[in-house]
Formats: sequence, C-alpha cells, structure tokens
Amino acid sequence: MEKIRERFKQNKSSCESVRLRKRSSILYSTDDRRPQTLEFFGISVSVFTVIFRLLNCLLVQTSFVPDEYWQSLEISHRMTWEWKEGIRGYSYPLLFALMYKLLDLMNYDTAYLLVFLPRVFQALLAAYADVKLYHLILQWETPDVAKWTCFCQLCSWFTWYCCSRTLTNTMETVLSTLALCFYPLPGSKMHNSWKYLCLVSLAVVIRPTALIVWLPLLFYHFCGEQNKLKFITQRCIPIVALALAVSTLIDSVFYGKWIFVQWNFLKFNVLHNVAEFYGAHPWHWYFTQGLLVVIGPHLPFFMHGCSLATKKHRILLITILWTTAIYSLLAHKEFRFIYPVLPFCMIFCGISLAKLQAWRKTAAGALLVLNLFPALYTGLIHQRGTLDVMHDLQRLCDISDSQNSTELLFLMPCHSTPLYSHLHCPLKLRFLECPPDLTGNEEYVDEAAVFFSNPLHWLKTSFPSQSTLPSHIVLFDFLEKEIAAFLEENRFTKQAELFHTHFPEGRVGKNILIYTRGSGL
Repeated sequence: MEKIRERFKQNKSSCESVRLRKRSSILYSTDDRRPQTLEFFGISVSVFTVIFRLLNCLLVQTSFVPDEYWQSLEISHRMTWEWKEGIRGYSYPLLFALMYKLLDLMNYDTAYLLVFLPRVFQALLAAYADVKLYHLILQWETPDVAKWTCFCQLCSWFTWYCCSRTLTNTMETVLSTLALCFYPLPGSKMHNSWKYLCLVSLAVVIRPTALIVWLPLLFYHFCGEQNKLKFITQRCIPIVALALAVSTLIDSVFYGKWIFVQWNFLKFNVLHNVAEFYGAHPWHWYFTQGLLVVIGPHLPFFMHGCSLATKKHRILLITILWTTAIYSLLAHKEFRFIYPVLPFCMIFCGISLAKLQAWRKTAAGALLVLNLFPALYTGLIHQRGTLDVMHDLQRLCDISDSQNSTELLFLMPCHSTPLYSHLHCPLKLRFLECPPDLTGNEEYVDEAAVFFSNPLHWLKTSFPSQSTLPSHIVLFDFLEKEIAAFLEENRFTKQAELFHTHFPEGRVGKNILIYTRGSGL
C-alpha cells in the first residue's frame, strides 16, 4: 500500500504541469460568444447601411412612374390643403400627409422638404429592412452567406433605383422583407407569428397585391402548424380583422362614405382589368424580360444559388416562381410589380458568392461595377426632366400673387410630371387627362388621345381667344414642330429646354420645353 501511495503522489505532481488543449468550437464554449458582426470600412453594418441608403436617396434624382407621385405625394398634399379648409380627402397616403401637417405646424413646409422628407423616410425604412435581412440570414445560414447576401442587397441596381421612391411597391417590399425576418422559415430562430402576420396585413392594406407574394408562405406555415384551428382563430382572424377594420374606418372617414378600398382595387384591376388600359404585355414578359432586368447583373449568381439550394430554401424558390407566374396572368405588367421578391433572390445570390472560392473577389468586384453603371445612370440621368421642369416652374410661386395671371398648360402624356406636391403654391394648372372608362363604352377616347391625334385642332378649340390662353406651356420637344404655328401666332417664346432622356419613345421626347407669353420666368 505504501508503494501505491508513493506512485499516486508522483503521478499527481507530474499531472499538474499538463495543460489540456482549449476547444475552438463555440459549441463547447462556456461564454456566450456570437459570430462577429459584419463591418464595412470599420463601421457596423447598421450604421453603414443607414449612411448608404441616405446617400442612395440623394443620388436618385429621376422619375420612374407616375404612381410615385399620383398615388402618394399628390394625394398627401391635397389632404393637407383640405384639412385647412375642412374638406375630406383620401386615406392611403395618410402617413405622408401627417408629415406635411407637422412641417406646416412648424412653418417648415417648403417645397424642397415636402418632396425630400418622404423619400428620406422611405430610405431609412429600406435601410432597416436591409439590416434585418442580414440578421435573419446570419442566424439562418453561415456568417459568410449573411455577409454576401448583404453585399448583394446593397449593390443591387434596381433596389438602389426604387428603395427611396414614394411608391406603394417600395413600402410593400420593405414590409415583406421585415415580415420574412419573423416568418417561421425551416431552422430559423427569429420567427414570431404575431409580428410577421401584422406586417403582412399592413402590406396587404397598403397594396393588396402583397397577398400574391405571401399566399404560398402562409399556406406553408399553415401546413406546418400542429394546431391549425388555433392558428386560424387566435392569430390570423384577429390580426386580419383588425387591419381591415382600421383601414376601412380611415378610408371611410376621408372619403365621406363607407368604402372598402381593397375590394375596389381587386374589382378595377383584376375583375374589370382596368389596368390593361395603361398597356399590355405578352404572358411571358416577366420570365423573358422583367425578372431578368430587375435581377440584373446578379442573374448568374441567382441561378447558381438556386442550384445550390437545399430543402429549407425550397419555400423561397416556390414563392419567387409563384409570384412571377401569377403576375404573368395579368395583362398589364411593370418591373416594379415583382420588386417585392427581389430581396428573396438576393439570398440565393449570397449563397452563390459564399460557395465560390477562387473567383469570389473577382466576381464580387465585377458585380459591383456592373451594377454601378445602371444605378447611377437611371438615378441621375434617365428621365430626370420631368422633375427638373417642376423645379424651374416652382420659381413662379415666388412671383405669383392674387393679381398674377400665371397659368400652366402641360401638353404631355397624362401624369408625366408631379404637380402641386412639387410646386406647393396655388397656381392654375391644366394637364391632359386620361381616366379609364368605367362605363363599358367601346368608343371612349380620353382627352390625351384626342389631343395627340390632332394637336392644333385641340388647341384652337380649347383656346378660342387670347384671353383664354395660358401664360406657360410645357411640352416634349417632339411636339414642337406640330404646334409651331399656334406658338408663333400667339407670341409664345421658348424660355427653357431641359434634358429628359437619351431614349425617347412614343409621346415622350428627349427634352422638355417651356414656352411663355409676356415676361416669362
């Protein structure tokens, strides 16, 4: 026994100098360490994204589609003015109207702030959605995939072009991205049914077509729920009922009668197919042109990422294909309609770049450069004239008074420019109208079509005497020769010529002209 005790003491003393290798895996770590947060140029991803989107907002100085103003800022501006007069208005752009009212109360309601503040708000929302998307992928995938998904999202030219615009599609995209972050994706730890259902309901209230994107996701969630009755009765129905009730109440108050806007949206755009009045495309347009343009230079990485997708990514792929297919059934098609699925596509691009090894930096550099040109060109050059002309005309507000006879006539395709939201003064304005026919009259022709069929005849009929003539005429340059006789006869002189686009088509010209009578601008 004595020998055994001696041997044990010797072994114990020799073991004191032994140091075990520390395990590097965080699975065995006693402290709560997380993967390091992504940084750009030494700045956290959150701060960098906010700065990036604000810069994005400043460098987008062009127009995209009329709805950017006519379904948001123009209505908001009208609501603000009508509140002063006690008249009811519209309900959808209530958020921007509240901003306008706040600026008015603070005596900061300048034309610049009225245009710029809503765009800054949209840019900040887009930045928040970008950061949340990064954090979703960070805990759903590897840090590498999260990093490259964030990179792809930030350098997407179409996201740059749209994310700070006051479009309902932009808000729909932001809300859908945020909802995805709380959606119960397979393996996700961030899911929260209440939050994502509230965000989806809000997106549908703002733009009912958001339901197209979310139908497959909602069905997938429903199938995976163990207690389906509880999910429907205690989550879906209360949230949907509350959202629709609040939306209907607000709309009814401002319209002055009970109205269900979501039903009107469905009736006019789908059942009556009124949207076709504004143009139609072949059924395959989204697959052969639309989706390719929206994804842009990311397309090879998106295709590669789809080929690497696992079972947990399948629902996102189904959602992208489903949304594109359903929109293909509608005659009227636009790039912005499929914008809400673009963040979904960026996830697959991030998977692709994370998988690349030897060519990763080269591919990322090429992706950045190839997106940079269309982002800057479309943001700074293409279709900027319709905003520049409003900036020039805004100077008329400074010289306009009760005895001033300033009156503007816009001889352009309807809704080519914003109006009062960018002028912010009660000038007399007239523009060519093109409301869709809701009576079923097959011989219906809108005012804009009547004018462009015979411009001189329309002008002589609409302005039979000198006293009825406007003080300013705004038009695209292609129309100048056709109405030259009218301009000369009534002593109109060219005061300004503003660049609009390098790619004129149809009734849209390369430049915008301002003709004036009298002293001019």
